[in-house]
Amino acid sequence: MTNNSQSSSHTTGSGPLRGVTVLDITRVVAGPFCSMLLADLGATVIKVENPGDPDYTRTFPPFVHSDGEDLSAFFAQYNRNKLGITLNLKDDEGRALLRRLVERADVLVENFRPGTMEKLGLGYDELSQINPRLVYAGISGFGRSGPNSARPAYDNTGQATGGLWAMNGYPDLPPVRVGTIIGDIAASLYAVIGILASLHEVSRTGLGQVVDISQQDSVLSLTENAVVRYTVNNEVPTPLGNDHPFVRPYGQFPCKDGYVFFGGYTDKFWAITCELFGEPEMARHPAIDSMDKRFDPQVAREHVNPLLERWFARHTKAELEAMAGDVVPLSAIKTIDEVVHDPHIVARDMIVSVPLGNQLVRMFGLPVKLSRTPGDATGRPPRVGEHNDFIYGRIAGLTAEELAALKEKGVI
Repeated sequence: MTNNSQSSSHTTGSGPLRGVTVLDITRVVAGPFCSMLLADLGATVIKVENPGDPDYTRTFPPFVHSDGEDLSAFFAQYNRNKLGITLNLKDDEGRALLRRLVERADVLVENFRPGTMEKLGLGYDELSQINPRLVYAGISGFGRSGPNSARPAYDNTGQATGGLWAMNGYPDLPPVRVGTIIGDIAASLYAVIGILASLHEVSRTGLGQVVDISQQDSVLSLTENAVVRYTVNNEVPTPLGNDHPFVRPYGQFPCKDGYVFFGGYTDKFWAITCELFGEPEMARHPAIDSMDKRFDPQVAREHVNPLLERWFARHTKAELEAMAGDVVPLSAIKTIDEVVHDPHIVARDMIVSVPLGNQLVRMFGLPVKLSRTPGDATGRPPRVGEHNDFIYGRIAGLTAEELAALKEKGVI
């Protein structure tokens, strides 16, 4: 279905996914982020919420006060550019309505525990009978197969069971979770990849398929060299703080007003750094004149790190970036306020203004930059059931009287 005039409050994007219709039966982040990316890239995304139990991130802070309401900027960030309908999938009429929507959809995304949609009679096997072209994406903690598939899960579940949590933190201290919901986010990103690959397959064969995404799988794939370090050397990675397992110098170093990341470990970058800070002879110092010597932990502690700390202590983050950032891998470790105002971030449209009520909320933009058919991350999020009349009238052909009756019965 291609929407040419969806409503006065929402217009179809001009991105590369224009004409693709997505049914978004997800909540929180693992799922909504996936469908938001599809919407930013031009897809028509229809967010489906239970009329009596909508996405509870609508109650998550921070809030924008608008016309007597507190509207969640958290919800808006992951649900911008979407149309919103309500539908009770526990009701026979509600399930029948979803099937009618599936007839016209290209993609369905859900993040229930595996088996939930099947119990409702809305699993892939049933829905593919209605629409063989349907791409059905299921995001869950442990995936649709395996002994743990039915277990409940959150982001921390993925971090814990995917190996990442045990690697993060500092030596001799308890492990520390990564400071963002990386399990949810990674699962959403892989879901987008799977959906796009499956849509390409539909264009070739006319047949959809299941995209099965596990948070645990997604997190495991983010553990860099941990798996091969274990399978090849029987080495179990443990927390290293800001250090790399073997590359040095490559980490956090203090400076006059905070910290910077420095990764000038190659001989080329090391020589440039020594020259920049007025001691070119240190590139030829016999203790640290080659990369393999600088990789040695004791050499790094006794020779390399003290040298860098002495150099960096004379300068602020901004000064260090200005004098070295263009020629060696040196970057300020920025707080989020510094990131939001970073001229480079601004130049790449990575902070966008999205309407929320009667205000504009600045949030992160779309990282996917396309030269010919760019996406648009500035569409507002839907109110609960805002587009019921439009969607059910256009796709399902329901009259105003039928819609009123369904609303009265709590179906929509």
